[in-house]
Amino acid sequence: MARQQSTPEQHSVRLLKVGERVRHVLSEILTRQQVHDSTLSAHSVSVTEVRMSPDLRLATAYVKPLLGEDEESVLTALRQNTAYFQKEVARHLGLKSAAKLRFRIDDTFEEADRIERLLSDPRVRRDLGDVAD
Repeated sequence: MARQQSTPEQHSVRLLKVGERVRHVLSEILTRQQVHDSTLSAHSVSVTEVRMSPDLRLATAYVKPLLGEDEESVLTALRQNTAYFQKEVARHLGLKSAAKLRFRIDDTFEEADRIERLLSDPRVRRDLGDVAD
């Protein structure tokens, strides 16, 4: 029997589902402080998004420490414990092989603030014709 081909939409949905499952597992590990690392224990870290590569072999996790404090030290601690995270994700999700994890700081909040400041600038509001909120 011929193998059924998946459409790009189905492929995309699968990537989103797997990424969301990985995000939940990582969040749970960090919330329960299952990683024995003093830096991670001292900070509350949110996993805001996980993006999977098309072949599901690479997962990029976007993280943000509470209040954005000590981002570099938290990122370093996460990277030092990558093997543990990969093993736990594979175990919780029942995957044949663990996706390689990469951690990145999520800068979408700063970008949103920057855009908000630009839009509230009097010159920009004038150019937009004082659009009512």
